[in-house]
Amino acid sequence: MESFLLFFDISTGELLVIMVAAFLVFGPRKLPEIARKLGKGLNELRRATEEIKNEIRKETSEIKKDFIPEEKKEKENKTAPGKPENSANDLI
Repeated sequence: MESFLLFFDISTGELLVIMVAAFLVFGPRKLPEIARKLGKGLNELRRATEEIKNEIRKETSEIKKDFIPEEKKEKENKTAPGKPENSANDLI
């Protein structure tokens, strides 16, 4: 939560003023309900972003797995023992 507040650069005094203003506007009965809904919304947003991050990591790792073996195979084929290297004289 602290990193979230640092994102908006809100000091303790400013946060206190916001809380008092919210208390005066919404009242003591409505404020807990609003805070609960806000907390649930932030938690749902956090879960959604984590799912997106995990999906991106999963897809990129699959792509890496697909390309890395091909690169290794190409390197092995170029330097395979017992296999003559292609030279310019072979092409002529």
